[in-house]
Amino acid sequence: MPPIRCYQVDAFTDRPFAGNPAAVCLLDEPREAAWMQSVAAEMNLSETAFVRLTGDAYELRWFTPRIEVELCGHATLASSHALWSEGIESSEAPIRFQTLSGELTCTADGDLIRLDFPSTPVTEAEPPAGLLEALQTRASFVGRSKFDEFVCLDSEKTLRALQPDFVRLRGIAARGIIVTSPSENPCFDFVSRFFAPAAGINEDPVTGSAHCALAHFWGGRLGKTEMTGFQASERGGTVHVRRSADRVVLGGRAVTVFRGELASEASS
Repeated sequence: MPPIRCYQVDAFTDRPFAGNPAAVCLLDEPREAAWMQSVAAEMNLSETAFVRLTGDAYELRWFTPRIEVELCGHATLASSHALWSEGIESSEAPIRFQTLSGELTCTADGDLIRLDFPSTPVTEAEPPAGLLEALQTRASFVGRSKFDEFVCLDSEKTLRALQPDFVRLRGIAARGIIVTSPSENPCFDFVSRFFAPAAGINEDPVTGSAHCALAHFWGGRLGKTEMTGFQASERGGTVHVRRSADRVVLGGRAVTVFRGELASEASS
């Protein structure tokens, strides 16, 4: 069996050791979901992407250390960056990925990578029992997107000071919890944090797919179609967004941190 090439890429950043790290594994043949889940648990990053060429597009699947997910922005950005930077694909042409969320297209735009994703609008809703208590905060708005609970706070200072009770958050029946506020920095339109202990990630460094909801929410409030968000995790990361009726284009940069391959014992 040929070796399986793997890369670790920091996404939504222009420098190493920031943004959100993702593992990218390039497959030559189909693999069982249980094996992919074991590899993702071994990598122990918020997402591991598995990429396999099928005709003129790539099959793309994403796994956290615990579960397979339907949509992931930073690991998609990392996958396209790996294919282009390693010379596997030409950056002059878009890359098409077939995923659990349909076809996703990635395009190189200077030093930015643009990801064409489905919008996940936010609908106002009552907070699930225990959500605000687990976040230990008050909210100016609570809603829900296709995947996540959504909480808006009045200030960036409050958002940055959050110290959630992750044990209690794990009981919330959603992929994760998006918490957002207006930005105090004029370089950004909004800031956010993302918590997903039920998926094995207490706090995700930068969550591209969450911006499919954030773009819809803040675009409506600010009257804008193009915005820049900052995810205020410890590592931090910048996500450019452009929204339309049912799509969101996410823009970000990426940096390869290391290259390697799975040992034969782990590949079989």
